[in-house]
Amino acid sequence: MIFKAIEALVAYAVDNGLIDKTEIIYSRNRLLDVMREDSFEASQPLDAPLPELLKTLTDCAVDKGLCSDTTESRDIFDTRLMNCLTPRPSEVNQRFWEQYFVSPKAATDWFYKFSGDVNYIRRDRIARDRRWKIDSEYGEIDITINLSKPEKDPRDIAAAGKSASVAYPLCQLCAENVGYAGRIGHPARANHRTIPLNLGGDSWFLQYSPYVYYNEHCIVFNSQHVPMKINRAAFDKLFDFVRQFPHYFVGSNADLPIVGGSILSHDHFQGGRYTFAMEKAEIEQTYNVPDYKDVVCGIVKWPLSVIRLRGCDSSRVAELAELILNKWRGYTDEQAMIFAETDGVPHNTITPIARRRGDDYELDLCLRNNLTTPEHPLGLYHPHAQRHHIKKENIGLIEVMGLAVLPARLQKELDLLEQCIADGRDISGSEMIAKHADWANTFAPELKSQPREVIREKLAQEVGKVFLGVLEDAGVFKRTADGKAAFGRFIKNIIE
Repeated sequence: MIFKAIEALVAYAVDNGLIDKTEIIYSRNRLLDVMREDSFEASQPLDAPLPELLKTLTDCAVDKGLCSDTTESRDIFDTRLMNCLTPRPSEVNQRFWEQYFVSPKAATDWFYKFSGDVNYIRRDRIARDRRWKIDSEYGEIDITINLSKPEKDPRDIAAAGKSASVAYPLCQLCAENVGYAGRIGHPARANHRTIPLNLGGDSWFLQYSPYVYYNEHCIVFNSQHVPMKINRAAFDKLFDFVRQFPHYFVGSNADLPIVGGSILSHDHFQGGRYTFAMEKAEIEQTYNVPDYKDVVCGIVKWPLSVIRLRGCDSSRVAELAELILNKWRGYTDEQAMIFAETDGVPHNTITPIARRRGDDYELDLCLRNNLTTPEHPLGLYHPHAQRHHIKKENIGLIEVMGLAVLPARLQKELDLLEQCIADGRDISGSEMIAKHADWANTFAPELKSQPREVIREKLAQEVGKVFLGVLEDAGVFKRTADGKAAFGRFIKNIIE
């Protein structure tokens, strides 16, 4: 079985352009070495897709004692197998830039497919994610339950607790992840490849997210392990990226806790080829900013507080964005519960998103504030407690644009909710879903005796409504008369 699976893997690599036919023997021998096989018998290749081939060989490795039978250990091992078939970084870079000279789109098309072909993007796991859309006054909102990240195995957690602390690579974004074998507690990246970029005169890299929350979900990261910082240089780099890849958008998480991303210690952006609801949202009120008549400036109809800038000269758009950022950093409006700082701790920052709009450069500036209060200890402009049963995590760049990335636990909870509602059982009586009882009981009675598919669709729509509430929680200026007046006061502060 080992030889059949190895032959199939080598054939897969040839068919997908990972290796040349002249490298068949070399690649086979590398796989034999990983499997600790000293000989080889020619066999009919196993007829199976890539995930099954890797599982077959990893099962054999477990039986032979070459790796533990835990999720992380198996991932580390099957990534070693794929590394035997993954071109070296210099070859990947050469292919990318050859395609780039055809067109930027051709380059990213190739690199995205490549990242899946080498199993860095595990397509079989991505396919498990549950995705749907809901209609709203702001457009179609995307909802996804992330099932592609493997759950932690208790045995791996225990092993990590006993192992010595390792600070290499410093984080999961560092360039040192390229080719890194992985360890318990740090994902395998032996088949990981990146593309060097120059952004604003600095060395950065392009890669794809292994979890692909949306189409061609890419990560653009600084070659140096330096903290996130939203400033003029960041705006210039965002525009430099969309200048080089005009078919992609790119944005940055905010640079403060609570309203920032999960990795604040390493400067990075996220982008891709997907049209979010926020991009489609229209400007509902425009303003003329003195000295910037060449830049369109307006408030976007969106649950969060977003200012959109657009112009043909990216430097002028970035210049106005810097002015707005500086005004916002120091802005306080006690009436609206906006405080620039408390006890010397800064609260105001921005989540910026850049894109091309024809020949123009467009920049959305989402105003953020990480103030905490006794009533909202996790953040006043963070998902409020009554919505934590659905979404408790930070609202980062992806959510800001209108895509809910919901925790994997929700899949089992929604399945159980659906069953309880269909059976007419007491939701609060189940420990797993009791936290959903108050919410679900507002619509469960009307679903009595309804088909399961009707209940499932209703749950999906109601989850979407909760996420809309989450976005409204994160808006610093609410979509009320008072909130709009407060937003107007800030805009006046910019103009004057």
